[in-house]
Amino acid sequence: MKKIIQVRIYRGEKFYVAECVDLPVVSQGKTLDEAVENIREAISLHLEGEDLSEWDILPGFSILVSMEVPSYAEA
Repeated sequence: MKKIIQVRIYRGEKFYVAECVDLPVVSQGKTLDEAVENIREAISLHLEGEDLSEWDILPGFSILVSMEVPSYAEA
């Protein structure tokens, strides 16, 4: 069973987009901090009342965030 839920964050046109690798959950935020907080809340709401063993997730799970960074510097 997994103890870590993986999330990928990337910069969209106007917002940061956060999407789970392990769950069908997506959120966004104007700032990186807001995107992280929003995806935490969305994951909690998604899993509320669910049997975590059905999702192969342990109680007390952690969230691992990876961020996509463009390879060029914007001026």
